[in-house]
Amino acid sequence: MAIRNNVTIEQIRPQLTWRLRNEVLYPNEPLHAMAMDEDNQGLHFGAFTADKLVGVISLFQKANDFQFRKFAISSAFQNQGIGALMLQYITEFAQLQGGTRLWCNARLSAVNFYQKAGFRTTGNTFTRNNITFEVFEKEL
Repeated sequence: MAIRNNVTIEQIRPQLTWRLRNEVLYPNEPLHAMAMDEDNQGLHFGAFTADKLVGVISLFQKANDFQFRKFAISSAFQNQGIGALMLQYITEFAQLQGGTRLWCNARLSAVNFYQKAGFRTTGNTFTRNNITFEVFEKEL
């Protein structure tokens, strides 16, 4: 658990990520569609402020590679540095676990955020469900 700027980040159960995934990333989908088969193989982290869950991120490891997915910050708490804190937290976590690479499929609307955090594009893009993604990575 980490506490920074009145934000607490801690590991949570996958089910606790579903509401924010739904509200922020897939508002037109039913809540039950937020569950992923691989949720039980990952680690899930939540950002809390005043005991309210305001951010979620899921982290999956394959050897020394860590992929994060379903990164969502409540709209009322965006642009307050919570996303940057969460990204820093999982970066440090992956490094402590021996990770050498952290990567994600970034929505095009988030590209600047990842570039500011030191991620670089791999040049790979794809579209899924009418959303275009670009693969970003960071060497640890």
